[in-house]
Amino acid sequence: MATGETQIDNGIFRVTKWTIEPGGAIPMHVHKFEYAVVPLVNETMHVINSDGSEIVAEIRTGQSYTRPAGAEHTVENRGSRAIEFVEVEKLV
Repeated sequence: MATGETQIDNGIFRVTKWTIEPGGAIPMHVHKFEYAVVPLVNETMHVINSDGSEIVAEIRTGQSYTRPAGAEHTVENRGSRAIEFVEVEKLV
């Protein structure tokens, strides 16, 4: 199971806190906007792109990264602990 809690959506930024429980996934989706991810835990997540390729992402608390608009993927938690991160989308 994965849950997203929108914290801010003011037309300029959308900030969502994501929690992916062990065995859970965020379903396949496309990002319309450039975005940044701020991990809240040290963990491994598996990002499966629309072409079937997979990225094993070692996220670290507070070590942010960005992704371009158009990214299409699903995010899986194959571990035994919840994965939590904040996603900040730049809407303009």
